[in-house]
Amino acid sequence: MKNNTSNFLGVIPARFNSSRLMGKPLKIIGNKPMIQHVYEKAKIVLENVIVATDDDKIFKCVKSFKGNVILTKKTHENGTSRCLEAVNNWSKKVNKDYKYIINIQGDEPLLSKDHLNKLIFCFNDPDTNFATVALEVNDQDKLGDDKVYLVKDINNFALYFSRNKIPFVRNHKNENKELKNKYYQHIGIYGYLLETLKEFCNLGTSSLEDSEKLEQLRWLENGGKIKVGITKERSHPVDTEEDLKIVREIFTNNHH
Repeated sequence: MKNNTSNFLGVIPARFNSSRLMGKPLKIIGNKPMIQHVYEKAKIVLENVIVATDDDKIFKCVKSFKGNVILTKKTHENGTSRCLEAVNNWSKKVNKDYKYIINIQGDEPLLSKDHLNKLIFCFNDPDTNFATVALEVNDQDKLGDDKVYLVKDINNFALYFSRNKIPFVRNHKNENKELKNKYYQHIGIYGYLLETLKEFCNLGTSSLEDSEKLEQLRWLENGGKIKVGITKERSHPVDTEEDLKIVREIFTNNHH
């Protein structure tokens, strides 16, 4: 059963020219392109979903499965500014303003309902204007080197995001696999108040963002707060051919 999400707009930025996997949104998983899987998973939770793309092939693909899609400029430096352009254009097209925007990665064909629900729940806190999701990890064997981690305060607001495993546990013994400190692996899905998304896109690139290559640090460095919804559901983003192979195997196993 869907939440009442009429004030939420889910936006899926989708580029064709991915440096590590060209044409990624159109890669077939099962019998559907990746972007269709993401769109249909998002629609399970969200009433309003659009794809934001700069590519005609992706545009036509989304139209072919009767999805909502907006063609954006090719000059965007990141998915967040593409998201904002799509929101503005879509709002004009349907003559409706949305209070909350959900930025959904176009390379998450196994997108979890729990990730979206935990993100939406963050906005029950009146202090939340920017939110994301993190996976709670209790076993050090499951801490990958190619992941992003965060630390948060007691009210579930992020303190920092890093490509290093944080916090650093000084006296931790490697043979003890049960972690006394919980680790939180960041899942790249975001929610914003519309005004916050506009403000974020107007901020210049920050030094921490440049160092870590993590866009969300721009908001923290400028004094903003990011609420964190905690999930136990893993994410399976597709960045490489190897990731695609793994996701196809998971999809096949789950459908037999």
